[in-house]
Parts: sequence; C-alpha cells; structure tokens
Amino acid sequence: MAINFAEKYAPQVDERFSAGTLTAAAVNGAYDWTGVNTVSVYSIPTVAMSDYSMSGTNRYGKADELDAGVQALTLRRDRAFTFTIDRRTFESTMMTQEAGKALARQIDEVTIPEIEIYRIAQMAECAGLRSGVSGLTKNNAYDCFLEGVNALTENRVPLAGRVALITPKFYKAIKMDAAFMRSGDASQALLATGAVGLVDGIPLILAPGSYFPAGVGFILTHPSATAAPVKLCEYKIHDNPPGINGWLIEGRVVYDAFVLESKKNGIYVHVES
Repeated sequence: MAINFAEKYAPQVDERFSAGTLTAAAVNGAYDWTGVNTVSVYSIPTVAMSDYSMSGTNRYGKADELDAGVQALTLRRDRAFTFTIDRRTFESTMMTQEAGKALARQIDEVTIPEIEIYRIAQMAECAGLRSGVSGLTKNNAYDCFLEGVNALTENRVPLAGRVALITPKFYKAIKMDAAFMRSGDASQALLATGAVGLVDGIPLILAPGSYFPAGVGFILTHPSATAAPVKLCEYKIHDNPPGINGWLIEGRVVYDAFVLESKKNGIYVHVES
C-alpha cells in the first residue's frame, strides 16, 4: 500500500464517519459459550386442553409423552485482521498514524459493521414471519409496519421489548406517511440508543441500507428471538515485535447470531417482492 509522506500536513486526521453498534437492542446474550463452541437449546412442546371426565381411570385424558426438541448452536464466525505501522511511516506522517487510534478506527469502520450486517442477515433469513409488497411508498409505509405489528401479536410475541430495524428508504417513506405523522411519537431521549422515534411504543432503529439484504425494508423483532454471542474479542498492539521497527496490530473476534427455532415467529421481515 502506497504511503504519502508528509511535507507539511495538518496534525488532525480527516476521520471517516462510523455508525457504531446498532443491533444490540435487537438481540440477546442470554446463552453462555464460555469454555465451549456449541450450546444446545431445548424446546419443550405443550399439549391441548381436554374435558375432564367424572368416570374411568383416565379422567384427565390421554397422557402423551412430551418430546423435547433440541437446537445445537455452533459458533461459525472466527474472524481476524492485522496490519503494521512502520516507525518511519509514523514519523514521516507527523505521527498521525498512531497505533491506538488506527486500531479504534479498524474496529469502528470494519469489525463492528461486519457483525451488524451478519446479525441482520441472519434475522432476515431465518425470520418466521415475512410479507411482500410490490413497492414501499409514503402511502403504505405505516400500513406495512402495522401488518408486521399485528403478525407478531397474532403469534403472541410480548409487546414489551419489541424493536424495529429500519432502512433509510423505509424511514423516509414512513416520515412522509400522513397516517404515521398523526400516530407516531418521536422521542429525542431515544437518540442515544440509535432510535429515531417510536411507533406504537416500538423504537425505530435506523441503520444504513447496505446493512440489509436486498429488498428488505424493515425487521420487526423481539430480542429474545436472536442469540448473538461474541465469545472472543481480543485486540493487541505489539511495540517493535521481531522483524518490525514499529507496531504490529492484531485483532480476533469469534461471534455468531442464531435465530431460535421456537422463537422464529418473533421476527417479522418486510421484503419487497
């Protein structure tokens, strides 16, 4: 990679924007992968109600054995990065390529977005509920959103805790939807979490369109439906390691995202047909 040595450069670096973590509110860390690579999650079925009989030996009805289902969650993502900053490069760029800042930049602009995109892709792919329309416009955005809300409700997904991950396209459409402007209640207090408002008590979290699979306008979800472990997250800065006069920066992240089989109907994805 070519290095532009400074003749007289400003000491400030023209940093790029970074979105930070956006999906944390839409996933959970309820399962522990410490010391293991696979966690097995059991799902226990239920039985139907029946009339009680006042006679006989099976007055409660026929007793069927409950067969527990199991879903094995094996971590699949083991990712890494590395780069060097030579001491001459450091000195010749007026010391703007400082190792700690370069590592933070790598995490903000590469590592975190990769995890965010992967989580959203897993939710979109494994969602139990989905809808398709010919186009998303300012005339139907709020109606499409309410279809998703109703679908979650019909599947008895808890009202509390629901979150909507939305694209800029859907955000623009719903903000111009007259029905939403009468019913939506924006909340400035939510800006710290990345949310840009509320619809029927559900926070809207705006993410870049590039984070979503093609055609996805928004994802309505309950965080209990998606387990998103980050088992290992380690970053190192080596000062003058063998063979390098400067710094060697290394990072490794082991992570994944799993939609639980018994809770997949807790995710509704809106996909344009």
